[in-house]
Amino acid sequence: MADQYENCTAVTDLCPIEATTYGYRPNLGANIFFLAIFALCGIIQLFQGLKWKTWTFMIAMTWGCLTEVLGYVGRLIMNNNPWSEVGFQIQICCLIIAPAFFAAAVYLTLKHLVLTLGSRYSRLPARWYTWIFIGCDIFSLVLQGAGGGLAASAKAQSTQDIGSNIMLTGIVWQVVTLLLFAALAADFFLRANRNSADQTATAKEIRQTTKFSLFLAGLVLAYLTIFVRCAYRIAELAGGWGNPIMRNHTEFIILEGVMIVIATLALTAFHPGLFFPQMSPKKRTAPNGILGEKDVSETESPSPYRVV
Repeated sequence: MADQYENCTAVTDLCPIEATTYGYRPNLGANIFFLAIFALCGIIQLFQGLKWKTWTFMIAMTWGCLTEVLGYVGRLIMNNNPWSEVGFQIQICCLIIAPAFFAAAVYLTLKHLVLTLGSRYSRLPARWYTWIFIGCDIFSLVLQGAGGGLAASAKAQSTQDIGSNIMLTGIVWQVVTLLLFAALAADFFLRANRNSADQTATAKEIRQTTKFSLFLAGLVLAYLTIFVRCAYRIAELAGGWGNPIMRNHTEFIILEGVMIVIATLALTAFHPGLFFPQMSPKKRTAPNGILGEKDVSETESPSPYRVV
């Protein structure tokens, strides 16, 4: 921000909106809409998590929704006063890190998909997926949060740039993690499909249900929208503060707000408690071959088919 505007605290003739970092007044209607959607989804996720006892999924989703709500509160403050330091700090910190929680929810499902369809088709032990991807996600979260906090509180342009670079590193790390997740998930499903004759009756039955297909469709949709949002944020931050991408309000609404709303709605509408109950402890103890941490294939006699 130019030196002549460093003492600006409100919009005046000497402190125009165009001189702010974003160069616009955040849209009131859009931000109220996003805040309401995330608040509603957060409440629904809390209810679903308590009902189905999908604790880790519930924690990831509710924290994500709460952080999004706080972020849009910050943007509503900026709608009232585009020069608000408090509003800027809240929204930059919260909206940067929130999608990492939704990504964590997506990561949590792979372990249970592997256990349900057959661990022998996976190149890694099922439990490793949670440790690897949640660990990577936490690292990304720390980088983005630290960078966002530094950039939001910085007084000097150089310090703000350092914060921006740390945030950028965190988002790039998140994209790399998403790509690795997609590669391992795709490899698992390709191997499972290629050896479909070797699957247990239980696994085959689960795969053929409409609920399971809808759950996977919602999962893929959430993954893709989170990925698009992260790619947008990389482009936005790479150009430095106040660059044309950062100052394009319409692009922010679509590529940040709408993308994460779609991801959240997909993970809420096709909640694993109802559409993939193998993630729920209630279903893991049922006498139908679905036994918690065990692969369902362990409940039936092994097949002579070789996994390739």
